[in-house]
Amino acid sequence: MLDIFPVDTWLPLDLIGFLALAAATIAASVLVLIIKDLVKAVLMLAVALFCVAAIFISLQAEFMAAIQLLVYVGAVVVLIIFGIMLTRREGVPR
Repeated sequence: MLDIFPVDTWLPLDLIGFLALAAATIAASVLVLIIKDLVKAVLMLAVALFCVAAIFISLQAEFMAAIQLLVYVGAVVVLIIFGIMLTRREGVPR
């Protein structure tokens, strides 16, 4: 009988790490959509983008991970936070 998945074998550690990072990315992305506070949503976006960079590292694409960290986590998230901080809101005391 052909035994494709023997009972005594375990999942490889890199597959478990990849699945954990993928689950963390999906969870952080869903939290971006659910959270009402804009600053917390941007921080969850940063977590999701950081997890994507970690997935790139696990796939041995270090250059893509560096670009992901520099461009998306470093620039886009900081730009969104500065945009939030510098815009005026009506009805908020100064």
